[in-house]
Parts: sequence; structure tokens; C-alpha cells
Amino acid sequence: MGNPKAFLTVPRINAGYRPINDRINDFSEVEQTLNSSDRKTQASRCMDCGVPFCHWACPIGNKQPEWQDALYKGRWQEAYKILEQTCDFPEFTGRVCPAPCEKSCVLNLSIHEPVTIRENEGAIIEMAFREGFVTPVNPVRNGLKAAVIGSGPAGLTAANQLNRNGFNVTVYEKDELPGGLLRFGIPNFKLSKKIINRRIQLMESEGIVFKTNVCVGRDIKATDLINGNDAVVVAIGAETPRDLTIEGRSLKGVHFALEYLGQQNRMLEGIEIPDDKRINAKGKHVLVIGGGDTGSDCVGTANRQGAASVTQIEILPQPPVDFNPETPWPQWPLILKTSSSHEEGCTRRWNLTTNRFIGQDRVQQVEIEEVEWKQPDGEGRPEMILTGKKELLNADLVFLCMGFVNPVQNTVINELRLTVDNRKNIAVDGSCRTSANKVYACGDAVSGAGLVVRAMATGRKAAEQICQQLVISG
Repeated sequence: MGNPKAFLTVPRINAGYRPINDRINDFSEVEQTLNSSDRKTQASRCMDCGVPFCHWACPIGNKQPEWQDALYKGRWQEAYKILEQTCDFPEFTGRVCPAPCEKSCVLNLSIHEPVTIRENEGAIIEMAFREGFVTPVNPVRNGLKAAVIGSGPAGLTAANQLNRNGFNVTVYEKDELPGGLLRFGIPNFKLSKKIINRRIQLMESEGIVFKTNVCVGRDIKATDLINGNDAVVVAIGAETPRDLTIEGRSLKGVHFALEYLGQQNRMLEGIEIPDDKRINAKGKHVLVIGGGDTGSDCVGTANRQGAASVTQIEILPQPPVDFNPETPWPQWPLILKTSSSHEEGCTRRWNLTTNRFIGQDRVQQVEIEEVEWKQPDGEGRPEMILTGKKELLNADLVFLCMGFVNPVQNTVINELRLTVDNRKNIAVDGSCRTSANKVYACGDAVSGAGLVVRAMATGRKAAEQICQQLVISG
């Protein structure tokens, strides 16, 4: 702890966003960066707590106090070396992680001004790439082969760890390019795809083979992968969206969020989308159903396409700002989050359910109804009560952003006869091993849709268990 009084004298300063009038006209990253001097000053605020709650809260176990201290002292390479021990891809988490570490920072719990851990992490890895601290690793091969199905954060992490432990790794991706939801689910204004390309090129230089446009279960049998490899990692994510089966659902103009976000990202990659398939919000009144991050991403994308208006509705009540007494630490704080996309223009409303979509061929209006939430006398989930207060919203374009369900009907899972039961893990015995021989599972396919950093954590866990089974004990 280089400056024991910095947390008392140095306020938290975020890098902030580019001006709205500037960023709304492009899909470049909206978040700015501090200069290296200011970044070191922010790192000095870390108190090196006796019990580092930030480390405890981080799914991958980042050693925040250690690399914060190195950063404060200007030892950028040392900070990077500490960071890479636990985090395979700080350039991803440094951009899109909601930072559970910051929610557990003592400075957040005491004065609501946590250390800028996420931004500092992103600054360290970018400095490492600029200064050449990041170099290809040439592992000593152990003669074992592994196949990874899916190239999202879990699959990439598992592949990276297996490769560095000597496996010959092949990653199979059903889409046109590797990256999973990082590439086709998260907008470019939050995560530039140049960042993904840079990492994929590094992984390829280290020996990992990526096979894209290959759908396991369609283009290649999952059983063939098992027979041809010593281990198979299922990292297929949870891309099945939760639907809204109400009147008018089949009307044109009602889309799942990932249809929209994935299409926009593909167009930015130069992938051709037929004119009659394009979803464009220009001049339209857009309704976003669902108040989470995916909904926020749709808001930002619609604004950049020139929507006439954007409204986002949420079935749950509006959460409080800064602190929620109903979700005290160490629970995840359910507080109001205002994203960069919301700042760009959006009407936000809460306690609303959707009754029906109205229109002839295309959606024109949406009937919504106000709801109330009643807490049960004892323990249990709150009960939603319809109030009868209905309203019609004009909407030319509707995006469903209500989360995802586990991939129960996925061809890979069906072919391998993996155990799937609603929200339960497809892995058995609390590990990444599955009910199929030589097959391990990780990421959202196991837990349901969650954080990028949690997917990365289970990717590391799967690789670790494979190494223990085949390298150490084998």
C-alpha cells in the first residue's frame, strides 16, 4: 500500500463517456480513458484491506490490491503479470464486466466511491499490449487433444488454459467469426471487435485452431469429436431467448434482442444482410421490453440508427439509487443503473406488463398494463397483481429483452444425452464434468445466462479439471 491516506484525499474519478452528440453518430467505443498519471492516482485509493472483499467477490479471483499497488507505483509490467495470473482476457472484463469487485470494495460500502477497479484493469492490459508486454506463449505439447464447442468467453478461456497446458486445441464456432456473444451480442460501442480480433490472433499464434461456420450436431457429429479427442468442452452458451407468447406475437416488427444486436454487429463486420431481412429503427417508435443490459444495448443501437423515439419498460419496480436496503452487501445491489445508452435518449418506465401486440401485418401498438407487487406474509417470491390500468403505446418496432433459458433442446446436448433439467447444471457433482464420458461443460450452458466474468471462471475450472484428470492423474 504505497499511499496509506489516498483513500481519504483522492476522490473517485471515472473516465466518463464521449460527448453524446459525438458518440451517437457512430458505433465506436463510448468510454474514454484517463491518462497514465491520473490512472496511477486512482490506483492509489486502494486501501490494501486486511480482508480484500474485492478479491472475494471476483469470480476469477483477481488480486486487485496487488496490481493496484503495482499500478500506483508505475510498475505497469508487474501489474500486468499479476493480472494475467487470474484473468485470461482483461481487455474484455475491463470493458464489459459490471465489476462485482467494486460493489464489494470497502470504499463503496462506506462512502459509495469504490476504487475504479474495472477501468484500472482495462488500462493495465491496454498498456501491456502497447508496450509489448503481451507476447505469444509457446507451450510444451503433451500429446493430448481437446475440442471446445463454442468460442464465447467460457470457450475461449477453456481453450486458452488447455493450450497453455500443452493440449492441441481446436475451437468449433457455429457463427462466421469467433467470439460468441462478445462479438455478436455486445454492441461495438461497448466492445470494439478489433479488441476481439487482437486476442484471437494471439491465440492462433500460440497454436489454437479456430473452425468457424461449423455447427456441431449439424456439420460434424459431437460423438466424432469425442472419439477424436481426449477431452471435449461444451461451451455453447444459453442463446435461447425467453419469449412473450401473447396475442400478436407473430406480427412483423417484433424481434428478439439478439436478432437485432447480432445483425447490426454483422453489418459492421461487413457481413452482407439481405435488404428484406434488415432490422432498422430509423424513423420508428421503438419499444424495448426488459430493463437489463441487453435492453440497454438495444436502446443504444436504436438511437444510433435514428429512431424517432425509444421507450424501455420493465415489469419490476424501479430500484432505488445508490443503495437498496433490501439487497445489502454481500448480496448483489439491485439499484438503478443508468447506462450511456439511456443518457442518449430513452423513456424508462417500470411496473408494466405487456398484454398484446396490435396491428394488421406489422405491429403498430402495444397494450401494456400497470402491475403491483405484493410481498408474501412469510418467505417466498413477491406476487404480481394486475391493476387493470391499461394503456396503448405506439410502436413500430419491438425488441424482447427478457433474458435467456438453458439450451435444453440444443443438438449437442441431445446428441450427447447430457443431463439438463431447467435451471439445473448440465454438469454433475458440482463440477464441470458431465454425464458423458470425456465431456466437460462450462459457461452459460451450465449456469444459465450470466456475467462474462463468471463464464470465464467456469472455463478456467473446466480446463483445470481436465488437466487434473488427464495430465496430473493420467
